[in-house]
Amino acid sequence: MTHRSRAQRLVLLFASTVLAAAGVPAAAGAAAAPAPPYVTAVASMPAVEWVKTTDAPSGIAIDLPGRATVRKTTVALDGKPVEARLYAVGTPDGAAVFSVHDMPGDRYPLEDNLQRVLESYMVNTAEPLTSSGVRKHTVDGRPVLDARLASDTGSDSSVGFTRLIADDDHFVQVMVLGPEAKEKALKAMHERLLDGLRFP
Repeated sequence: MTHRSRAQRLVLLFASTVLAAAGVPAAAGAAAAPAPPYVTAVASMPAVEWVKTTDAPSGIAIDLPGRATVRKTTVALDGKPVEARLYAVGTPDGAAVFSVHDMPGDRYPLEDNLQRVLESYMVNTAEPLTSSGVRKHTVDGRPVLDARLASDTGSDSSVGFTRLIADDDHFVQVMVLGPEAKEKALKAMHERLLDGLRFP
């Protein structure tokens, strides 16, 4: 297995999850989504300050812990193109990712999308990723699903947190992932991400 940094694994995960969430099976998404060329830069980029980042097509904005690297992709959903944007930032504690998919947020159940996240991570890293504390509720009238994530690989174990959001015209994902020893800092980062998430 190739040893990648946790930030690299997170970027790979979201690159494939963008495809999977739009209806591409996890295995097909992995084949279609090789490691993005910017992965090393993202992994080594320290967070200096929180930066407001707006997804221009949707107007959805979030505060990220540094300037994001952006990846755009298009996939076919029921024969029609679906656009998606991925914003990734590497920090000393791990990585933060925000993604927006131009499709109705209720196109697939949020539980199914969480399963796609777990499967895509396994396909891209050959490491297990499990969820716990899964909670479905609403925030500002939008269905959301929150979960704690863990990848137990012995000395290199990772933890993270994710929120999946079903908006009327968009499916949105927010996630952090990093070393198990940094869980408290990662949780605080995730909460700040969610506090800084704004829909138009």
